Amino acid sequence: MHAPLDPATLLHGLNDRQREAVQAIEGPVLVLAGPGSGKTRVLTHRVAWLVGVAGVPPWHILAVTFTNKAAREMTERLVALIGRPAVERLTAGTFHAICARILRREAGQALGFDANFVIFDTDDQLKVVRNALEALNLDPKTYRANAILGAISNAKNELIRPADYVAQSYWHEVAGRVYHRYQAGLRESNALDFDDLLLETACLMRDDAAVRARYQERYPFLMVDEFQDTNTAQYALLKALAAADTPEAPHNLFVVGDEDQSIYRWRGADWRNIQRFRQDFPGCRTILLEQNYRSTQTILDAAQAIIDRNAHRTRKALWTESGGGTEVTVFECYDETEEATYIVREIERRVAAGASYADFAVMYRTNAQSRAIEDAFVRWRVPYQLVGGTRFYDRREIRDVLAYLRFVHNPMDVIALERIVNVPPRNIGPKAWAALVDWARALGATLWDTLGYIASETDRDAHPAGAPALDGRTRNALVRFHDIMAGLMAARATLPVPQLLEQVLEAGGYAAWLRDGTDEGEERWENVRELRGVALDFESLAPGDGLAAFLESVALVSDVDSLDGRAGARVTLLTLHAAKGLEFAVVFITGVEEDRLPHARAADDAEGLAEERRLFYVGLTRAREKLYLLHTFRRTLYGTSEVSAPSRFLSDIPPHLVEGRPAARGGA
Repeated sequence: MHAPLDPATLLHGLNDRQREAVQAIEGPVLVLAGPGSGKTRVLTHRVAWLVGVAGVPPWHILAVTFTNKAAREMTERLVALIGRPAVERLTAGTFHAICARILRREAGQALGFDANFVIFDTDDQLKVVRNALEALNLDPKTYRANAILGAISNAKNELIRPADYVAQSYWHEVAGRVYHRYQAGLRESNALDFDDLLLETACLMRDDAAVRARYQERYPFLMVDEFQDTNTAQYALLKALAAADTPEAPHNLFVVGDEDQSIYRWRGADWRNIQRFRQDFPGCRTILLEQNYRSTQTILDAAQAIIDRNAHRTRKALWTESGGGTEVTVFECYDETEEATYIVREIERRVAAGASYADFAVMYRTNAQSRAIEDAFVRWRVPYQLVGGTRFYDRREIRDVLAYLRFVHNPMDVIALERIVNVPPRNIGPKAWAALVDWARALGATLWDTLGYIASETDRDAHPAGAPALDGRTRNALVRFHDIMAGLMAARATLPVPQLLEQVLEAGGYAAWLRDGTDEGEERWENVRELRGVALDFESLAPGDGLAAFLESVALVSDVDSLDGRAGARVTLLTLHAAKGLEFAVVFITGVEEDRLPHARAADDAEGLAEERRLFYVGLTRAREKLYLLHTFRRTLYGTSEVSAPSRFLSDIPPHLVEGRPAARGGA
């Protein structure tokens, strides 16, 4: 039992609404938290209150976040409040991480995969889709893999399996056929994609009363951050765990969210889950967090003026004790080159006055807008980091090494095997690979088993029927590859992750191949060395468990999680979508123009336009001290130069909050 905590100490420094939320123990609670209102503090102090004041055992609490960064921050704060032993008994993490944990515990024949399943990322998923298109003799130019994968993802987010997929057009009928083949491809590799983690867990809780009851008993207290970003599958899972369909159940579901900050509609997030929460839990208690601890009142008033134009929302009157601050600067530049130069000059002026480069962020609606800004930063030697560029885990050498480790962990992982079988080059070409795949299918065997047949018998006539005709060099190369991988699989049972990674690099010749004497080779080797540093975090775990945990952790990282605060003083460049959850002293939002912000796709879509307004609102409220809104007279993008019109959003900001040139050519 955890030692009691002093209630007054836990509540010290919280405002009245925060205290109300922290002390709300039983029943459904909806906390609508404005930007910068201290919601993370509320979440952590409520967990501490449950454990240290209400006496709830920490293993009865499930706390869900949307990013690994948020989960780490929550865990670190809780250690300071209730101590590490209590925190280690708490279940806290992202939806995907928690679902992966549940599925590994419940995996079996009934679910169609075993506990050693791997998690396929987007690159792996696209490979499976392309394989399915090829197998179905479909033109990849007509049926683009990205679009098909998007349709599959949308279906899974709505808890629709291949057998239940209803086509709305011929294109969707094709997508449905690919969906069947795609899902079969995942199962062949004992793999799940990110959407499967949610779908399989939600369906398991919905359909299996015994499993559902077990987890309801284990987690009678549920807490969810960023509730406005939940999709259908995530909300279905929460409803099942909270026993929404059982009127007499306690429904101890505590959710924190904000309709005004729901900006991920394109990936299935539905802010209307906040409305559904009120309908499904009619006795819910609603608490508004309106005091802001981040921005000046001027910035808050400008943001309020933007978001108040949206309908179907709970209005929050944002206020701060931080003072009024300076006006919002609205500035018109001639083109994107002048816009970038203006940003550089303003940053350098403020740095000369004592600011740090790390105080600044430049935000934009689409990634393509960063080019002119990057060019100017390079020309003027302004240090910067790009969020959303080539992520560390997307670099070729990192994906290669991880594919080796994935295959060592799960020999059924066909996508990993295809990536590494001829990396480094070992005379196993596409024809040999295709012949191997065909033989495995004919035998109904895995590719690893098929490699075993080749390695175990040099006499081709002794192989099972249909063995491919391979020349001696290719056969020897396959035997050597099999032996290397078999040795690594044996080492997996005894070596911690860092030592196993060393074996992978040496045994397969990858390290020698990568370090080819070029500057690029050394740079890639530095990346691999960084991966070795990540592996050290898993050294204390048992060998098999450590590898599984390492691969799962790597699979679940996100762009914003990779934003390295230790990278030195740099300006941050990022899209408005990537800015969620971050804050900076000074924020520049570029391209505040019609067809860019709001985006042209939202022009005739009321819900899309409302989301564009929410996206702009999120950008505005990232700024602590100073906000710049920039637009151009003309802009060249994707090779075309056009006259621009200032965004309609600019005319919503009251004139007394603005300094700079008026937005004279505003859109409708």
